Amino acid sequence: MSDTEMMEDNGLDLGEAQHNSKFLVKPSSKPGKLHASDWPLLLKNYNKLNVLTNHYTPLVDGCEPLKRSIRDYVSTGYFNLDKPANPSSHEVVAWIKRILRVEKTGHSGTLDPKVSGCLIVCIDKTTRLAKSQQGAGKEYICIFKLHSKVESEKKVRQALEKLTGALFQRPPLISAVKRQLRIRTVYKNNFIEYDSDQQMGIFNCVCESGTYVRTICVHLGLMLGVGGQMQELRRNRSGIADEHDQLITMHDILDAQYLYDTQKDESYLRHIVRPLEALLVQHKRIIVKDSAVNAICYGAKILIPGVLRYEDDIEIGKEIVIMTTKGEAICIGNF
Repeated sequence: MSDTEMMEDNGLDLGEAQHNSKFLVKPSSKPGKLHASDWPLLLKNYNKLNVLTNHYTPLVDGCEPLKRSIRDYVSTGYFNLDKPANPSSHEVVAWIKRILRVEKTGHSGTLDPKVSGCLIVCIDKTTRLAKSQQGAGKEYICIFKLHSKVESEKKVRQALEKLTGALFQRPPLISAVKRQLRIRTVYKNNFIEYDSDQQMGIFNCVCESGTYVRTICVHLGLMLGVGGQMQELRRNRSGIADEHDQLITMHDILDAQYLYDTQKDESYLRHIVRPLEALLVQHKRIIVKDSAVNAICYGAKILIPGVLRYEDDIEIGKEIVIMTTKGEAICIGNF
């Protein structure tokens, strides 16, 4: 039974209770229990981290990522953009830079002009994190066409299964990189559908960054002895972000900036831009004291007296994120 229900049962209303009782949070030397499963971004499940100490001196510097001023929020944010077909990734990024009137924009992996789907666009300070997502895995949905009929759908399925693991690839004639033989890993090819009348099929490809799905389609045709080519391609996951993770369009960016410019309403901008900390939620975390943040930003080593909490299974060579008690990411790097 709640305190309010008890007061009502005793015949006291809320006004009388405020005069007759004291409602204080009493100090205690015992650490309190936190329920951090619903906390945002890097502070999620904060209570499950290993505790070195609970004592530190809070400083007013810094701010929670979701409560930054709109200028800082945008300059330390990124989009999960649904890139349209036809413009190149470079063109799209240049357009966004002009719309938002920011200094820098970057992306986390080039998409060919005819390819649509997830493109992580980083703004200003977040561009430093673009490389951490460029090397992450990618996932595609591909439509391919064979030049002649094959005996059965089973043969197509078996050929796709063979095109997994470490594969030799040479980039296509029109590509953004040098045409030299290289090895890329395809983790999984999920066969979805094949229409024998039109000799067209669909499959889902989970692969390493830098894999050319167009080349996989050509190799599939060679293995079946009939020739083949890619018809259409869409990237449905890039690193940590997929097409179900707050995907936005170029129209959203235009509308949000227009709303802010004309009506000073920043709610739409805050809805489509995500703070950089959202890119780092899968990294292992070390939380440092407020008094140690400035020294670390200027290159000091992370020492035990400056650490509050840390996560399990942190190993040498793994990328970790150093964060403050307010949930801000200070830096990422190899441990």
